Amino acid sequence: MNRPCPGGELTLFVAARHWKRYVAAMMAPFIGERVLEVGAGLGGNIPYLHHGRVRDWLCLEPDRAMATGIGVMIAAGTEGVPPGAAFDSILYLDVLEHIADDRAELARAMTLLGAGGTLIVLTPAHQFLFSPFDAAIGHYRRYARTGLLGVAPAPAGLRRCRMLDSVGFFASLAKRLLLRSALPTASEIALWDRTMVPVSRRLDPLLGYRFGKSVLAVWQAP
Repeated sequence: MNRPCPGGELTLFVAARHWKRYVAAMMAPFIGERVLEVGAGLGGNIPYLHHGRVRDWLCLEPDRAMATGIGVMIAAGTEGVPPGAAFDSILYLDVLEHIADDRAELARAMTLLGAGGTLIVLTPAHQFLFSPFDAAIGHYRRYARTGLLGVAPAPAGLRRCRMLDSVGFFASLAKRLLLRSALPTASEIALWDRTMVPVSRRLDPLLGYRFGKSVLAVWQAP
């Protein structure tokens, strides 16, 4: 996993509470008892996704500075998971785009799922939105809906695929076309999270979840 920016973007997005609640609502029905979060960063997703059914939550994070902040196991992708481990849910939340061989990574993840377990992936959407920010934080790519589905591990069955944050798409497009700064500012994140995300949460279902700046996919093991 390649993440050359030392967590700066994660610190900024920790405060994006509206976005994290929105994404958590989309994922909650698919989170099981034993959870593996790959690329957990600062652990910012845990408070939103750790519900009453969760019994165990294992975080993998290759960046030692970030990992020590939440006391997690340090590993590179799923290669550091003990043999024979079986999880009910494996999460890649804004992580898969950091991994060069995404197809192989998801294939390995499938081998760690128990029967009926879920593989949950959230990624930034649309390669034409690839920006200096993407490059600065080590993204290899952004994903179209079809592109993400194209790296689906066999024999997983698709349970959900949704584009999210239709309003935020236009903010991302404007920043890509007009601005050249690598990292967004805290005020930009706050404006997006407090004003755009709540509107997207109402608008996205009206658009059939077919338009947005992020794409969420959930697969289930047989």
